[in-house]
Amino acid sequence: MAAISYDPPAVLRDFAQRSGITYPLLSDEDSVTITEYGILNTVAEEGIESKSDDPALQADIERYVSVFGSVPFIVGTTFPGTFIVDRDRRVTARFFEDFYRERSTVSRIMLRRGADTNPISGLEGSTAHLTVRAYQSNPEVSVGSLFVLGFDITPEPGICVYAPGASELGYPASEIYHFAPLDERIPVYQTRFTLLQDVVVAASSKAERALRDVEAITLTGQLEYQACNDTVCFDPVSVPLSWTVAVAASDRQRANRSP
Repeated sequence: MAAISYDPPAVLRDFAQRSGITYPLLSDEDSVTITEYGILNTVAEEGIESKSDDPALQADIERYVSVFGSVPFIVGTTFPGTFIVDRDRRVTARFFEDFYRERSTVSRIMLRRGADTNPISGLEGSTAHLTVRAYQSNPEVSVGSLFVLGFDITPEPGICVYAPGASELGYPASEIYHFAPLDERIPVYQTRFTLLQDVVVAASSKAERALRDVEAITLTGQLEYQACNDTVCFDPVSVPLSWTVAVAASDRQRANRSP
């Protein structure tokens, strides 16, 4: 794994030391490689060259360049993102965000890719119908971190959990079960399945101030489901869930603390 930016080696070296980064940070000062990958941030240069007050351009600058507007030193940057490259040098996936201050954590990407990782364990519990294990991709996050909350759900033997309809959560494929008492065929889960929910720490000045002295945040939610067996449809159940994530200082805060 490597990261690439237009920053000179001295800047990258300082950033790596502050952030505890041990993988290679590659300097592309002339943005040649960045341009070849098709991810040169053209909005940055447009904001410098154009004297237009077009609201659409100003909105693009705030989203893709800087909330402080276009400044000359930002020209040459990339749209920040991550490419997954296989051993044959083929790009098999890429992850890019809609706001330049939001960045996917590596652990989030690995979980989304189905890699065999070791997520941070959280709450575990059981009901009469299933067992649920909650976890998170990262032990700590900072302003702009895009990470994942997950939970593995394992129905008890002989139990079916109803599958929902369309959802932004991205449920795995279900199977059709014939519920004989009502002669209905319904989508269900009968074996273990996993749900992943993306969460982002707001990358705003307000959020940065609010989290400045916070050591950890606890996120709560609920797993709501309905189950059945061969003869009975059980009442809906709601299971409380929680995740605790440590809050790390942002790079801007670390830089301000550096001598």
